[in-house]
Amino acid sequence: MAYTDKVIINAALTGMVPTKQQNPNVPITVDEIVADARRCWEAGASIVHVHARDGDGLPTYRGHVYRDLFAGIRAACPGLLISGTTSGRRHNELEKRAEVLCLEDGLVPDLASLTLGSLNFRTGVSINAPETIAGLAGIMRRRGVVPELELFDMGMVDYLHFLLKEGTLAPPLYGNLLLGSLGSLAATPDNLAAMARALPEGMVWSAAGIGRAQAQVNALALAMGGHVRVGLEDNLWYDEARSRVASNAGLVERVAGIARAMGREVATPAEARAMIGLAAN
Repeated sequence: MAYTDKVIINAALTGMVPTKQQNPNVPITVDEIVADARRCWEAGASIVHVHARDGDGLPTYRGHVYRDLFAGIRAACPGLLISGTTSGRRHNELEKRAEVLCLEDGLVPDLASLTLGSLNFRTGVSINAPETIAGLAGIMRRRGVVPELELFDMGMVDYLHFLLKEGTLAPPLYGNLLLGSLGSLAATPDNLAAMARALPEGMVWSAAGIGRAQAQVNALALAMGGHVRVGLEDNLWYDEARSRVASNAGLVERVAGIARAMGREVATPAEARAMIGLAAN
């Protein structure tokens, strides 16, 4: 990929762990998440990666909350690509994790996360059994949702090749290489290069650094011709010294500026859709 190619910016807005006590800019309610999605869209994001919270601010899998979220984002940000989470950090039942995929026509997300293995985080475990991965992939295929593949180590990249060979997954392929989380690959140039080299031919990939590694991993991905994921889900601070809390729009603006300084313009949602290979809306 040449430096002149467009850059897809994926904004991971909320996640399952961050709280307003840690950073007051974390969007929690439907209205806050919709407003933050618009700010990120205006700053250059072409995808928003969305986690819903309930009335107590806790992660929820409930489809009716996602319905309100997605309807609000589509009204406020025409064309913006939406990725809904199917995370296994709090709920492991396939039916619960798939509720976000089973909304009525017009509100089904464009993409949905699919983590290709189980892993430990500092605050707990994400369980992704082979049968759950296959089950979610099948529902996504039937609902016309493209998996947003989440790859935390080389074993998950190897498993991606296996799933392609057996037909559980098929192009178009888009995913995030997530480095720097305790319990998975460290955020080093060698690790990012090894993962990127091992990906299937033609896969569109973004890279994210967890915590203080975010800016460095984003910059490495841009230099390598990849794309980026940023946001408060992965990093609550704007600076490595942790003296300034971040905002989602501020993180998007920063990485868009780095991309332009490298001679790469930011992709619009329509351009990102075509680059990934999603069906026209």
